[in-house]
Amino acid sequence: MKEQNFRNHNRMVPLYHYVLLLLILLAIIGSIVKLYRSYQTGLTGLLVPGILLLLSIALLITAAFARTFALKAQDRAIRAEESLRYFVLTGKLPDRQLRIGQIIALRFSTDEEFVQLTQRAVSEKMTPKQIKEAISKWKADDYRV
Repeated sequence: MKEQNFRNHNRMVPLYHYVLLLLILLAIIGSIVKLYRSYQTGLTGLLVPGILLLLSIALLITAAFARTFALKAQDRAIRAEESLRYFVLTGKLPDRQLRIGQIIALRFSTDEEFVQLTQRAVSEKMTPKQIKEAISKWKADDYRV
């Protein structure tokens, strides 16, 4: 596997991000077209196209929540892991001003720069992108969904 760094750390799952979302989009467009054509020909036959449109929209919402819920669960796990890591390295809890996005970005730093970078993130109000760019030695996270 290629070494992970700032430029390539984003994870894309082609079957989800491209294929599934494209299929759902096509289903929504197709059902809208069918509903419109059925409407043009008269009020009969609108039930099935209407149900298809609702199901397509429900599928889109389900796909979005499936991704969001998985990421939120991982964010909580990362917050717990990085808080424990900070405690092990310093004997103290991390600063409460540290935002979840910052914590998630800090997971890529090695132990050698983690504490200093954590303190810098709070004092300078660094964005997650700035934190990732400031990391000199990248620690890969290959388990992120």
